[in-house]
Amino acid sequence: MKFGAPENLDDLDSLDLSLPPDHPDNASVLSGSSNPQIFVGCSVWGEDAWVGDLYPEGTKKKDYLTEYIRRMSCIELNSTFYNVKKANMQSWAEAAKGHEFKFCPKFNRRISHIKRLKDEIFDITDYFVEMCQNFGDNLGMTFLQMPENFMPKWFDRLKEFLEHLPNDFPVAVELRHQDWYEGAVFDELFDLLKATNKTAVITDTALKREIIHQRFSNDKVFVRFAAYEQHPTNLKRMDEWSTRIGEWVRQGVNEVYFFSKQDDETFAPRQAEYMIGQLKKTTGLPLVSPYSV
Repeated sequence: MKFGAPENLDDLDSLDLSLPPDHPDNASVLSGSSNPQIFVGCSVWGEDAWVGDLYPEGTKKKDYLTEYIRRMSCIELNSTFYNVKKANMQSWAEAAKGHEFKFCPKFNRRISHIKRLKDEIFDITDYFVEMCQNFGDNLGMTFLQMPENFMPKWFDRLKEFLEHLPNDFPVAVELRHQDWYEGAVFDELFDLLKATNKTAVITDTALKREIIHQRFSNDKVFVRFAAYEQHPTNLKRMDEWSTRIGEWVRQGVNEVYFFSKQDDETFAPRQAEYMIGQLKKTTGLPLVSPYSV
């Protein structure tokens, strides 16, 4: 996850990586009662380096997904950003049947990055929504990631797009330009998200602290956390996130997705294990380590 990453990891030691306070509007969004579910996962399942660590010794490539589903609770499904193939999605869905597991598919790049929410994208969008239904109960939160240079001057495009989507179709929106989180447009954005029952992705990267908005539009949270190799700040930041999420659960957040992303995914399962352990402490929920299966 290169977005917002420092060129030199040594620079991390001199940065203020603490989380900002919650937005004051949150109290009006949450009901105060919850039956929370927390999902912590990775952004890939096909890492050879995980054989002998997360996966048993001798695991074949064809069995990676099966083993991942047995051990983890969710996956950030980035492959749908490049291709949306019915056969693939049906095969993945079949692998997850009977498991408490969630797929979180990323909207296809033709919608977000090529068409940029314009030029007759509704047919493509409807196809994406239809294909996601293959996951059934294993569909988690889909997410729409817009390019960093997608700015509030295109608010009407976003509005038309979100209003086109089914109200009950779970979507988290990742807006990376800081202007979305300033002034009147910040309130207008969250009014739109509330009206369409969509969630705002919270993106935590080292050099883009201004977009960690800590604001709710409903009772769901979707965090994309940029980890930096095995730098010690990763765990310190996860500690703070686990404390904050524990507070949110007690305030009424019902559904949390937390994905740790980095260029080298070798250590991603161990970071997920650490986060799950911390969340188990701060929430009191019976979360299970992926290494206890």
